[in-house]
Amino acid sequence: MTQAVESATLLIASETDIHQASRALKALAHPLRLKILCLLASRDETSVQDIVDMVGTSQSNISQHLSILREKDILACRKDANKVFYRIADDKILHLMGAMKNAFCPNSD
Repeated sequence: MTQAVESATLLIASETDIHQASRALKALAHPLRLKILCLLASRDETSVQDIVDMVGTSQSNISQHLSILREKDILACRKDANKVFYRIADDKILHLMGAMKNAFCPNSD
C-alpha cells in the first residue's frame, strides 16, 4: 500500500467521524460563518453585540448564523444578564482553522 493510500485510510476512521467532519465543513463553508469563527478563534469568548460590531451586519443575520454554528456543536454560549457570549466549543475546530490559515493565508504571520 502506498503512503497516500495509508494516509487516506487513517483519515476515514469511522462513519461517525465522517458525519461529524461533514457537518462542521458545511457550517464553515459560508463566508459570514467563517468570518465569525475567525473572530472567535482569537478570543476566549465574545458577546453577540461585539460580533455584530466587528462583522458589520445586522444582529438578526448574525444570530441566524450563530444558531447554525451552535446547532452543529461548533459554538457554545453562555448568558450573563441580558448578554449572550459565544466561544468555539471544540478544539478540533481551532485545529481546522489553523490548517485553513496555513493553506489559504500563508503570508498572514
